[in-house]
Amino acid sequence: MQEETKFYTCKNDRAFKEVFMRKENKDILIPLLECCLNIKIQDIEYLNLEDNVDNINVRRKSYDLRLSTDIGRIMIEVNANIYDYSRMRQFSYISNEYSHLILSGEDYDEDINVIQINFTYGMMKDFEEKYKYLYDDKDYRIYEVVDEEGKKFVNNFKILEFNMDYYMNLWYNKDKKLIDKYKYLIMMNLDLSNLLKLSKDNEMIDKYMEELERVNKDPKFIEYMSYEEDLRKKINTWKKRAKNEGISIGEKKGISIGKEEEKKELIIQFYKNNVDMETISKATGLSINEIQNIVNNI
Repeated sequence: MQEETKFYTCKNDRAFKEVFMRKENKDILIPLLECCLNIKIQDIEYLNLEDNVDNINVRRKSYDLRLSTDIGRIMIEVNANIYDYSRMRQFSYISNEYSHLILSGEDYDEDINVIQINFTYGMMKDFEEKYKYLYDDKDYRIYEVVDEEGKKFVNNFKILEFNMDYYMNLWYNKDKKLIDKYKYLIMMNLDLSNLLKLSKDNEMIDKYMEELERVNKDPKFIEYMSYEEDLRKKINTWKKRAKNEGISIGEKKGISIGKEEEKKELIIQFYKNNVDMETISKATGLSINEIQNIVNNI
């Protein structure tokens, strides 16, 4: 029996960047951003394409989509799953962007906005209960630095977190009016057959379909995704085995010091084999700082 080929949508961060991190695809990225920000954008400039070589296997996988637009700097993150440490990692990215903008400018100018857009899945099902109530019936939330009275500490910093489960439910519930309004958000987790239903001769969605199909036929992309998924399974298997063995010693004692050393050694081996920090972080649940501290002591 022939194994069915897996089709990757832009729910996957790697597929998202492969589709949208191309200058020739500005015409599909701009409508998506306009849908998110509810404004018109005249043009965008990709800030990090020069760091991304053609070979998908070379560190490119760790870079974010960073943009300069006529309304400010924008960073985009896609999260197929939500974890507590995800927010710390995302905040470190946008804070770094903000600090670089301030340091590189001639003055402290609040006219340039710094915006992070997070497309996050799993909020309605997998996110911890302490956050879940915020997102059950909300499509997105805006985070800013404010005091207890709501006064902003700075005026040009904003994080938008989009609850992608909300938009997918619109599709499943066949809410035609809202589907048309949010079609560019909904399309990111649809396969080709459903994209055809959504398109209705929409040129932007048609081009998006072509690009998504191109990515899914790219041998280098498939090779990378297969490698990443195999690596994640291996690490998860190791984590489960280490946890079970630790519990067998005694639940209060947890995993022994020996197992902690084994854990560090495994992380070091992944690092030496050029596995990027973000992949190790996603697979192990450790923060990038914790992993960096381990590999710094090699």
